[in-house]
Amino acid sequence: MTSRYIAVDWGSTNLRAWLFEDGKCLQSRQSEAGVTRLNGKSPPAVLNEITQTWRNDDTPIVMAGMVGSNVGWKIAPYLPLPVKFSAMGEQLTQVDDNVWIIPGLSVDRKDNQNVMRGEETQLIGARTLAPAAVYVMPGTHCKWVLADDRQISDFRTVMTGELHHLLLHHSLIGAGLPEQQSSQAAFTAGLERGMATPALLPELFEVRASHVLKRLPPEQVSEFLSGLLIGAEVMTMSAFFSEQQITVVAGDALAKRYQQALTALGRQVTSISGDTAFQAGIRSIVNAMAN
Repeated sequence: MTSRYIAVDWGSTNLRAWLFEDGKCLQSRQSEAGVTRLNGKSPPAVLNEITQTWRNDDTPIVMAGMVGSNVGWKIAPYLPLPVKFSAMGEQLTQVDDNVWIIPGLSVDRKDNQNVMRGEETQLIGARTLAPAAVYVMPGTHCKWVLADDRQISDFRTVMTGELHHLLLHHSLIGAGLPEQQSSQAAFTAGLERGMATPALLPELFEVRASHVLKRLPPEQVSEFLSGLLIGAEVMTMSAFFSEQQITVVAGDALAKRYQQALTALGRQVTSISGDTAFQAGIRSIVNAMAN
């Protein structure tokens, strides 16, 4: 086992790095220097800044995320599904001395075209820490993944997080709203509506009408809309992923929302932090490199 290494999650808008030694995280750092926010700096220069004082000549750095895309440091090819978990650590793209990028995953079928970068590393860790038949990975673009203990078989993407942001900030639904407030009751009401009527297009304008007609407090529109979108997502994706055992890979707030929806469908749900899963995935790859 390599005793000292650096794990990097490098997305479009943010960069996070962790220094590990003897299985323990010694330090972590984060930056807004995502691959679309480099401000004229090169990826190697940004990496040197975030890892300064951490590196010596034989410290491996393993990175995942949009850093391996066509807008990143160098393209790390997508591995087509089905793919064994072990294959991801065997097909790293080297970009510098002791610096590698983990490949993304892709599906290219007539009924499903999909890609992912970054989540594949979380999947490696989640498989070990919270194994399941289906992994739900909420975020801007939520991934639903079908896997067993050896390989990933399929996945689909739902733009729930991005759609919520666009509707709330760039559509009539959010026009003229006051500052939004947390409301479990409003979220649950939206969730129940979304699960009962997952065909969203006729429902969306009713979100605006509801607060105009004073059926929904205007400061709770965000919560109701979140519930509506998540409810519709869970009902729609359940038609593709019918397995009972599900692991949600997310931060606490999002995990609780998806757990509420999935539990209402009678699914067996566990959850794991996305950061915890990511770090475990990198550790698994680094250990395999050392053997």
